[in-house]
Amino acid sequence: MKKHSARVAPLSACNSPVLTLTKVEGDERSRESPAPAEAQMQAGAEGGGRVNRCCWKCSVTQLKKIFWGVAVVLGVCSSWSGSTQLAKLTFKKFDAPFTLTWFATNWNFLFFPLYYLGHVFKSTEKQSPKQRYRFVKGCSEFILCSVVNPEQIHPHRHAEDTAGLAAGGEMQSRLKECCRFFGDNGLTLKVFFTKAAPFGVLWTLTNYLYLHAIKKINTTDVSVLFCCNKAFVFLLSWIVLRDRFMGVRIVAAIFAIAGIVMMTYADGFHSHSVIGIALVVGSASMSALYKVLFKLLLGSAKFGEAALFLSVLAAFNVLFITCIPVILYFTKVEYWSSFDIVPWGNLCGFSILLLTFNILLNFGIAITYPTLISLGIVLSVPVNAVVDHYTSEIVFNSVRVIAIIIIGLGFLLLLLPEEWDVWVIKLLTRLKVRKKEEIPEGNGDIASGLPNKSRRTRPSMSSFAH
Repeated sequence: MKKHSARVAPLSACNSPVLTLTKVEGDERSRESPAPAEAQMQAGAEGGGRVNRCCWKCSVTQLKKIFWGVAVVLGVCSSWSGSTQLAKLTFKKFDAPFTLTWFATNWNFLFFPLYYLGHVFKSTEKQSPKQRYRFVKGCSEFILCSVVNPEQIHPHRHAEDTAGLAAGGEMQSRLKECCRFFGDNGLTLKVFFTKAAPFGVLWTLTNYLYLHAIKKINTTDVSVLFCCNKAFVFLLSWIVLRDRFMGVRIVAAIFAIAGIVMMTYADGFHSHSVIGIALVVGSASMSALYKVLFKLLLGSAKFGEAALFLSVLAAFNVLFITCIPVILYFTKVEYWSSFDIVPWGNLCGFSILLLTFNILLNFGIAITYPTLISLGIVLSVPVNAVVDHYTSEIVFNSVRVIAIIIIGLGFLLLLLPEEWDVWVIKLLTRLKVRKKEEIPEGNGDIASGLPNKSRRTRPSMSSFAH
């Protein structure tokens, strides 16, 4: 077995939402040790009470996950559709899709600081507000000192500031722990170019092709065609990761391809629409390649590791991608006469919405089910369709509607778990057993009613004979 197979094999690239890198910590332990619940069921009356309490806790936990899932679905749907519509609006004033991609990717720097702030507040839940304030202040001072003047974080110079030392020491240890995700030596220059740079290129291509497609075709077609990346993830994971073969997912992939062809036919094969559709399909393909390569090379990341990885992508974007918007500006491919005409509000709004979307997509599994998160991407299609109906000249002919339904159905089929057929068989078996149990009970009632009837009729017969 290859070295990476032990990390990739337990996790399918198709089981989690699109572009999700993270896994829930403790999932493997819960799968391996389901025995305590069974032991409690055999412990008598006292154990039965414990099981009832455990079942109650499980049901409450599931209800909380569903409640948070609805909130996350609404957040994913609104942020994804909102960013798409805002990008469409921005291009009316600022025709520079690559510059917008570069600007929005720089906001990935916020991933690790936001994760660490959440980690700090979670670890200081039992502390007083004053202690929490000192701890957060120490963290911020440590970050500023490490950026502005690294010599100031020497422990002997701030021995009196225990909160700052604690915050700085914990942040350093947390950062080192997250850097181990890249290898035993951490984030070295070699690892940066071999394991981070390729994903930075794929990230940029995914977003640029998606934004460039918004210029060519309407947002409804763009959003529904991007849903095909789930099918591309399955096909690539089946080929590259040797994922489990599932007939229903092959059907879903066929639906996705058929939907792409029908969407191309919906506008009569015009050059503008064909180019736009090709750009979206390319974006979906880059997205699928990004996810499968991540599973192949790096496996699955914890939340801190994923946050650090996405922040590293922003560093790659600043260091190596910045030259491209500059070249496009001076060659007047993406040119604007003055910086005063740049709609900074739209650019920042788009970046915030895209950052929110990626946060919910990658870290939402901490509070809800991955399937619910994926539904938010599908629900963005009717939202964009309603907006396009009132703001553009889109024609929802029968071919376009059928293509949207087919692609959406294929996406939903890909959300089915691997054991869905086993669950269906178990459900049908239980229904058959219940029917068989109901039939003998009904026969018993009929049989018990016959003697009573015969006893009632016998006296009448004897009196009739006399």
